[in-house]
Formats: sequence, C-alpha cells, structure tokens
Amino acid sequence: MRKFFKRILGAALLNPDSYEDVEADTTANGQAFAVVVLSAIATGIGSLENSGVGGILWHTLAAIVLWYIWAYVTYFIGTRFLPTSDTVADHGELLRTIGFSSAPGMLRLLMLIPVLALPVFVVTTIWMLVSMVVAVRQALDYTSTVRAAAVCAVGFPVYAIGLVIQIIWLGAWPA
Repeated sequence: MRKFFKRILGAALLNPDSYEDVEADTTANGQAFAVVVLSAIATGIGSLENSGVGGILWHTLAAIVLWYIWAYVTYFIGTRFLPTSDTVADHGELLRTIGFSSAPGMLRLLMLIPVLALPVFVVTTIWMLVSMVVAVRQALDYTSTVRAAAVCAVGFPVYAIGLVIQIIWLGAWPA
C-alpha cells in the first residue's frame, strides 16, 4: 500500500521515475485503475451540487471508458505515427502511466467548497494534462516532451468528444 501511495505522489509531482516504475510494472494495472476511479469519485463528490449522487457513478464510469480509449489512442498515435527509434510500448504501458496521470484529480474533492470549485477544477485539469504529457513521454520512451505533447494534442479531439458528451449528460462542473 505504501508503494501505491508513493507512486500516486510521484505521478502527481510529475516525477518521470514514478512513471517509468508503473510503466515497467505489469502488475500495476489494478493500481492505475484505482487511481482513475479515485480521481473520478473525487470529481463526482466535488460536483455533487451539480450532478447529484448519481453523478459519482456516471463520472466514474465515464472516466474509466475515457481512460481506456485515451490510452489506446495515444498508443496508436505514438507508436504508428510519431514513434522514435527508441519507442517500444504496448497498450498496457499507456494504461498504467495515463491512469496514474489522473492522480491530481483526487484533489477535486475540494470542489465541495463553493469558493474553491472553479479554481480547483481549472488547476487540476491543467495539472492532469501536464501529467498526461509526462506519462506519454515515459511510456513511449521519448526524450522529447514536445513530441509527447504532440501525441496528446493529435489525440485530444477524441478525448474532448468524450468530455463533451459527459458534460452534456451530467451537466457542466463545477456549476
């Protein structure tokens, strides 16, 4: 359990070694899943006023689906269209690293405090995007952060469509 929390903290602090650790650990899929779920639950609880108790379940289900799709999209783009000579990756590596990149979302629990809702949402969203770039860079064995950001940017419309559907369905958060 201690290792799990250390990985969450390392991922949130954008530590490349933490992402390398989860990338290499094929047994960390469950941990990555747990980080996605915990982040989604925190988002759901933080947006209770807007989406209600049922929103916790729907935020969680949407996060799991988007995580899986996003990991596949970044894997496909990064290994097929923008690989380097060092790129060796599989879908599981992207699932694990991207799962841990959602760690900053756990702070969305603070959205329960009305005055903090919007700032927390904005900061954690940006933080998670930056974390995702680090996760993709490490999983695809890139030395260039710009290349990793390009992979994320090329695939982002797919992710954005999922987010828009989620917002339409559950309502904008924070309200």
